Amino acid sequence: MRLPKEIDLLAKSLALEVSGTKLLQQAVTHSSSVNEAQGETESNERLEFLGDAVLQLAISQFLFSSYYHASEGDLSRRRAQLVCESSLAQAAREISLGDYLILGRGEELSGGREKPSILADAFEALLGAIFLDKGWEAARSFVLKTLPQGLEGESSSSDFKTRLQELVQAQSTSSVRYVLLGEFGPAHDKTYQIGVRIGRRLYGQGEGKSKKEAEQAAAREALSRLKQEDLSDLSG
Repeated sequence: MRLPKEIDLLAKSLALEVSGTKLLQQAVTHSSSVNEAQGETESNERLEFLGDAVLQLAISQFLFSSYYHASEGDLSRRRAQLVCESSLAQAAREISLGDYLILGRGEELSGGREKPSILADAFEALLGAIFLDKGWEAARSFVLKTLPQGLEGESSSSDFKTRLQELVQAQSTSSVRYVLLGEFGPAHDKTYQIGVRIGRRLYGQGEGKSKKEAEQAAAREALSRLKQEDLSDLSG
């Protein structure tokens, strides 16, 4: 079977030098395309399972080595912030992973390339492929390279909601409110979309498998936006 040229482009764009290009293809193959395919192909679900374990270990090792006096609870909290769906989806966007996804027609038409859950799963699957092909050190290096924002400690001193609240309180009297913009998916696997308003304006939106996760993603986007704006506008 001839591999799509996009797979080679993916390897080159990430400077992976992965020899197992079939592993890369599997990593970006969503189950929706497998259901529609006539030939034998495998989705990225098994690689996602492996990649999740590799990711947990890589982040755990980093935090254990970086925060000598942190308690188990604090380390667990920091790890949860780094490996949540919104964080992994953002990392996938940074490397344009959505451009390389192999999706079924239905998922393609419904905007699957931008869905946080699909992006996060593909990121973990890609990590699993790197681990199988190149081993632990290559996989660990990939994690540290592609999750730089969180690993540099931007979220270490407090979560995004707390940081946003502190910033707004220091600059204005405006209130920070989180509003539910929508929810979709089956009852057992819902995805929530949350918006954050500062005063009357909507400053950020986020998605997550829980409202708390979606609020964190919305606060993160709001913080990023505020860095580029005049904070005196918060009173509006």
